[in-house]
Amino acid sequence: MPDATTPRPEPFTARTSSAELEDLRARLRATRWPDTPEDAGWALGTDLDYLRELVAYWADEFDWQAQEAALARFPRFRVRLGGLGIHFAHARAATTTGSATTAGPALPLVLCHGWPDSFWRYAKVIPLLTDPGAHGADPADAFDVVVPDMPGFGYSDRPTGQALDSVAVAGLWAELMGVLGYARFGAAGGDMGSHVSRYLALDHPDRVAAVHRTDAGLPVFNGDPADLAPEERAWLKETAAWGATEGAYAAMHRTKPQTAAVGLTDSPAGLAAWIVEKLRSWSDCDGDIERSFTKDEILTNVTLYWLTGTIGSAMRMYRANAAIPPAQLTRRVEVPSGFSIFSGDVVRPPRAWLERTANTVRATEPARGGHFAAFEEPELYAEELRAFFRPYRAAAAAAGA
Repeated sequence: MPDATTPRPEPFTARTSSAELEDLRARLRATRWPDTPEDAGWALGTDLDYLRELVAYWADEFDWQAQEAALARFPRFRVRLGGLGIHFAHARAATTTGSATTAGPALPLVLCHGWPDSFWRYAKVIPLLTDPGAHGADPADAFDVVVPDMPGFGYSDRPTGQALDSVAVAGLWAELMGVLGYARFGAAGGDMGSHVSRYLALDHPDRVAAVHRTDAGLPVFNGDPADLAPEERAWLKETAAWGATEGAYAAMHRTKPQTAAVGLTDSPAGLAAWIVEKLRSWSDCDGDIERSFTKDEILTNVTLYWLTGTIGSAMRMYRANAAIPPAQLTRRVEVPSGFSIFSGDVVRPPRAWLERTANTVRATEPARGGHFAAFEEPELYAEELRAFFRPYRAAAAAAGA
């Protein structure tokens, strides 16, 4: 808990210069476009026609200052942890500010993002979690929400040496929650954030009251397949097939991230192509990306990567995670675990696998939403978190949270 030696968070406000935006627009307007086979659409990767439309909008209509101001509505800070400046949003519950309810102590909750995103992933859901009473839900379900940018992502520092893996990031988030005065808290995440929240539960079970995830990651199993349930064996085959057709990006990130980083850091159109294809493929949009994300939402995420220059450092985390020892990958989570496996997500694990790998006390399959559920379906995601964490509030409060 905080004492005289505890690092002190400092308020943070992002400010972008007009010169940075003019350079971005000039690069967009000077894009050198590749050829593409007729009627290729999205079959070979990003649809060039859609990307041209998006880039034109980015250059001439997108209002970054308005989006930057919208993100600034969250209280944001930077703090020095592990030798790195860590950026995070820290939105206290209405119960603790006294602005809306008197429902009792809020549950501290750290939300862990993945790739290709940042604290942006949770921008829509933060108000629903901090002030549920203002959004038609029970005020007693309020959270104190902490959303950090992982090192090398967003407004956090880029490691100058080897990237941190998910185990190390989990250790930083445990330290961060202590700096903020939270002795016990909940953790939740998706994508790489699912790994981070898992390691928070594995390595800090005395502090993590419960952990919620929207996926279980790609499966790691070293035993006899005959010991698996039929649906588990089918899932292993399904994820292997998905990796063969959809996993080229991850192979590049794990092996030669710097090669891709050169082009993606130099070309905003290239950066958009790399990210937009994943937003479309992994969301519950039925092939129409703008069913899940508006152009402004897409470009807010991409522009964060562009202005912070973090696409290379974010990709390098895949290489770091690939070096995690196998013994770490197969540890079972004993902290009470919940899963919301959204219907539009990729590689959706069966309940048998969730129970094999974690003390699964709740698992649901929401009918809408994909890999970015907190952004695609914020109301549904917020309700999933409220329902799962409800039984663990009293224990966290008793621990001095």
